[in-house]
Amino acid sequence: MHPLRILDRLEEILIASLMAGATLLIFVAVVHRYASSIDALYPITAAIHLSWAQELCIYMFVWMAKFGAAYGVRTGIHVGVDVAVNQLPPAWRNRIVLFGLFCGALFTAVVGTMGARFVYGLVDTDQTTPDLEIPSWIVYLAIPLGSYLMCFRFLQVAWSFWRTGELPHHDPGHVEGVVESPHAAEDLARDLANETRTGGTAR
Repeated sequence: MHPLRILDRLEEILIASLMAGATLLIFVAVVHRYASSIDALYPITAAIHLSWAQELCIYMFVWMAKFGAAYGVRTGIHVGVDVAVNQLPPAWRNRIVLFGLFCGALFTAVVGTMGARFVYGLVDTDQTTPDLEIPSWIVYLAIPLGSYLMCFRFLQVAWSFWRTGELPHHDPGHVEGVVESPHAAEDLARDLANETRTGGTAR
């Protein structure tokens, strides 16, 4: 498998795992809190300590957001206003799009470098998180890792745009992994036409 494809898959697995884990943890914490208010269940729930759950969820969402931003650059799901840019001649449009992508790469590289310096300074300290008591530098490691990955994605998109003239575009109707058959689309269109013609009795 191509190294970039491996990186893409790892990125997707990390984001999906963090999202699923945080959602499950929040659900368990809410159920635990509700059950603790019931007298019959209190002896059981009192022995289960979930005071760390909120802190862990915050950290998971921070990591998910940093890597999700890089995923958004790769797939083109970030919101952008390109009405004015699209009105320009193709040559000028291409220059401005590349300039914007390189600005994004520069900004994320700066943020990643500053984050790396901050994390490096935390490594030699004994600073830990309040509830989980894990080293703080592990939590803040999301900043340089996510920012550098986002920088790489900006450069990757810029390279692809320079070669093909196309930017990544997200189709909300497309489900990854599902092969879209043109025959299936034609069958669906024919069924809808028949349904309209017969007053909704087709199919």
